[in-house]
Amino acid sequence: MHSTLLHNIESFLTKNPVTQIGLDWVCAELQQKLPHYNWVGFYFHHPVKKELYLKAFAGNPTDHTVIPFGKGICGQVAISNKNFVVDDVSEQDNYIACSIEVKSEIVVPLFFDGKNVGQIDVDSNTPSAFNKKDEKFLENVNALVSTFLMRNNAQF
Repeated sequence: MHSTLLHNIESFLTKNPVTQIGLDWVCAELQQKLPHYNWVGFYFHHPVKKELYLKAFAGNPTDHTVIPFGKGICGQVAISNKNFVVDDVSEQDNYIACSIEVKSEIVVPLFFDGKNVGQIDVDSNTPSAFNKKDEKFLENVNALVSTFLMRNNAQF
């Protein structure tokens, strides 16, 4: 399933040069095709402020469209530059609750020209929903998105 999705993502991004359309499509594709991916979004760093801004998502709307560095799982990844998998969000002191239904989360940084410019954030309504295969898969998704952003001369 993951290899087919990666192929579909690469194909779509290669044929569609509009950045926002590409990011929206990737979020929707993952959220629709992977049953335990209940919410998928891309947050990007503000060029000056130490904040993340939600650029694209699929799933229920969230009030968390701006997240300060260090706050929540996403904010921690903005600083650490490392993947963060949370099996049970209720056990995290620094968790920002987007929905009472969310039980687990994975956040994987997105690198552009070797610099962490954002991240993909996936929430699941299933406890312990993510494993090493999800981490590797999302790293590969981010690599495709990074290539897409470079090709489109995206500015960060």
